[in-house]
Amino acid sequence: MSARKTYAIAGAAAAALGVLTGVGYRRFQHELRGAQLRVVTGSAVADTASGRIEYAQQGDGDPLLIVHGAGGGFDQGLLFARGLVDRGFRVTAMSRFGYLRTPLPEDASAQAQADAHASLLDSLQIRETTVIGASAGAPSALQFAIRHPQRCRALVLLVPLTWAPGNVLRSVHRPARIAELMLRWLVMSDAVYWMALRVARGAVIETILGTPPSLVKAADRSEQARIDEVLRSVFPLSQRAAGLKNDARVAASLTRYALEEVRVPTLVIALRDDLYGMYAGAQYTAEHIPGARFVHYDHGGHLWVGHQDALLETVASFAHERQEAKCSRAGGDYRL
Repeated sequence: MSARKTYAIAGAAAAALGVLTGVGYRRFQHELRGAQLRVVTGSAVADTASGRIEYAQQGDGDPLLIVHGAGGGFDQGLLFARGLVDRGFRVTAMSRFGYLRTPLPEDASAQAQADAHASLLDSLQIRETTVIGASAGAPSALQFAIRHPQRCRALVLLVPLTWAPGNVLRSVHRPARIAELMLRWLVMSDAVYWMALRVARGAVIETILGTPPSLVKAADRSEQARIDEVLRSVFPLSQRAAGLKNDARVAASLTRYALEEVRVPTLVIALRDDLYGMYAGAQYTAEHIPGARFVHYDHGGHLWVGHQDALLETVASFAHERQEAKCSRAGGDYRL
């Protein structure tokens, strides 16, 4: 870890301690209450065969299930899906195990999460859907396609956490040790994260969002606003801590899945400068899933800065094509 980043995060931690007794206390408490209210608004909790699962739905049209990444929840899923709702989809976004109002069960593996996705669909009477697994949501989305192929119309893996052979990983960018260390600092408390956004925003973008800060600084206003929304959506971290810890366990024990058994149309999207090092696994996964399509960009980081509109169009076109193909095979009379 560089001295500059170390001082920045240490400064945020020290400043956070000051917030708890200083003049910033009222502002921190006000924003914390606002964030706590936000994450209990606009969602429901379903009692499923896999336990209680929080979810929210928006839009009309072809069904999409959004499987959020680390630090997320239904709210992060809806944030990404906003552009897909506008493109004619009915979006279901859940909170995965340990996030917000979805409890963490004893078995919180990617396989168990995949079964929970199917249980939620059962509760919502959705027979099949396109599934989008983003970042740390990719393992369970991929397992869903393997374990429940009849429920998975198509699969989209977006900047996915996936396995790759060691010789492949050595040939590309790998996540630095700094990311793990800074993540531990930043998830210590809501106060530390809140203050880090104010005194070390660039370091947070680099480590928590896996994106070069220089790209965000040079981006247009709409992209800067999107990144700001993502940063704010992680708050409050305290209600996502159990999920974050579980995602770390899943990532640490990640193995090669039976990619050749994936029989659903698959789209994989990755960026070469993803600071979490997701590119190698994404490319490997796309190469070994029969017929998978691989879309990649050289620059944009883990949050695909500068490619939002193009990425949404790619995902929407892919999903609509799968729906049209399904209707054609069913004689144009497909219904959920």
